[in-house]
Amino acid sequence: KVLDASTLSLGTRVRWFAICFIAGILCSFLGTALLWLPKGIKLFAVFYTLGNIAALASTCFLMGPVKQLKAMFDPKRLIATIVMLLCLILTLCAVFWWNKKGLAMLFCILQFLAMTWYSLSYIPFAR
Repeated sequence: KVLDASTLSLGTRVRWFAICFIAGILCSFLGTALLWLPKGIKLFAVFYTLGNIAALASTCFLMGPVKQLKAMFDPKRLIATIVMLLCLILTLCAVFWWNKKGLAMLFCILQFLAMTWYSLSYIPFAR
C-alpha cells in the first residue's frame, strides 16, 4: 500500500510531480550551461542524466512506483525502456570510466532520442 500512488492526495502527487519534473528540466539546462567549462563534459553528462532520471521519476508520483515499473516493462514499450536505461548508464560509463568525450556526447544524444521514443510510447499511435 505504501508504494501505491493512492496513499497520497491528488494535490500532493501533482505537486511532487511538478517539483521533480521542473528539477529534471533545471538539471538538464544546468548541465548544458556547464558544458562550456573546462572538463564540463563530465558535469554535463551527470546533470543531463540526473535531469532525465528526475523527469522519469516524476511520473512515479502520478502513477505510483509499482504501476510505473509495470508500465515501463510492458511488452509494448520494453525495448524503448531498455534502450533508454542503457543510454543513461552508457553516458555515465563513457564519461567516467572510458574518458571518451565524443562517446559521452553521442550517448547524450541517444539518451535524448531514447527518452523521446519512450515518452511517445505512452501516446496511442504516436510511434
